[in-house]
Amino acid sequence: MGNLAEYFAQNRYQGKWQFGDRVFGRWNKIPFIGSVGTDSVVSEEEGPRVIVLLDLPILYEKKLHNIVVVKPKDIKSLIDY
Repeated sequence: MGNLAEYFAQNRYQGKWQFGDRVFGRWNKIPFIGSVGTDSVVSEEEGPRVIVLLDLPILYEKKLHNIVVVKPKDIKSLIDY
């Protein structure tokens, strides 16, 4: 086995989204459009998550949300690469 840098390069989660990517999707059945903040894994049980900074706030259960946390499979890119 090589060093730790090689191990983590092969075995860590490789994010699909980069900071600033424009995305759209649904959060709690509400459509949204925004920019990606982070695409990372917090814990093995939770799995990967994407933090999206919204263009317009969402009112959900009498609270305004400017940031949502979604799974990578729940969002799509506005621009195809």
